[in-house]
Parts: sequence; structure tokens; C-alpha cells
Amino acid sequence: MSVSFIRVDDRMIHGQTCTRWALEYPCDGLIAVNDAAAKNPILKSAYKSASGKKTFVWTLEEFKAKCEKVLQSKDNYFLITKNPIDMETILVKQGFKPGVDTVIIGPCNDRPGTTKLGNNQSITQEEAQALENIMNAGYNVEFALIKEEAIGNWTKFRGQFGFK
Repeated sequence: MSVSFIRVDDRMIHGQTCTRWALEYPCDGLIAVNDAAAKNPILKSAYKSASGKKTFVWTLEEFKAKCEKVLQSKDNYFLITKNPIDMETILVKQGFKPGVDTVIIGPCNDRPGTTKLGNNQSITQEEAQALENIMNAGYNVEFALIKEEAIGNWTKFRGQFGFK
């Protein structure tokens, strides 16, 4: 396997991702996909030095171009996006099949226009649609800052956004 863990986290790469989740899912490196971060040399450098692991920070287009190499790699990678919309682009619109069927939704900060689902887990209607599309593409969508503090599956929250 080349992708061992899939996560949406508005901080993308930080200690909790690299230490706590790596205990559950083997990880040789991280792939963070975010257009703004990949195009900002300072941010890109900060993310690459944050984990102590082999780290790539790519745009959505770079990921699309390199995703087959990721699947063929002998190394295990965490695939991380900053928001559910970018993850939907990868898993649904680009049709990337990582061999992992669970997407973990981590921190999504409270912002104007969001619905609060749990501690530091708030999403917009547009993000809810992305999660619905990810679920409909065959993925389990779980909300968990860390495994021990999971607040539930998307099926528990989707009604708040008008999905039946």
C-alpha cells in the first residue's frame, strides 16, 4: 500500500498528525495537497520541516500528475488536504483510488457561515456537499481530531445540511 491514511485538517501538517496518527497507521512520509501552500515558498518550507518525515507539498494539479507514482511507491504516505473541497477534487473529481476507504476529518476552524459539529470541527454548506459526494463515492467519513475523540460518522451530521 502507498497511502495508509487520508485526512482533512486545516492545519495540514503538525505534531499530532505525525505522531499520534502514525501510531495507528504506518507512515514513511506525508503528502499535503493545497494550491496556496504549494505556491508559497515560505509556507511550503515550514510544512516540509514540521514533521521530521519525507514531506511533499503539492498543488491539486501536481498531485494529479504524480498520483500514479504515489500508488506505485513502496513507502506509505498520509494524504492530507486543508479542506473537504480539495479532498473531494482528489477522490471524486480526479478519481484517485488510494486503496483506503476511510477519510478522517480533523480540525476545521469555526468561521463565518459554518455549522459547528464538535470541538474545532465546523463546516460550511459547500464543504458538507463535498463530504456528501465523498461518502457517495464509497468512502467512510469520520470526524476525529484524534482517534480517542471521534465524534461520529458523516451519516450522523448530514441531516443538518439538508441531506437525506
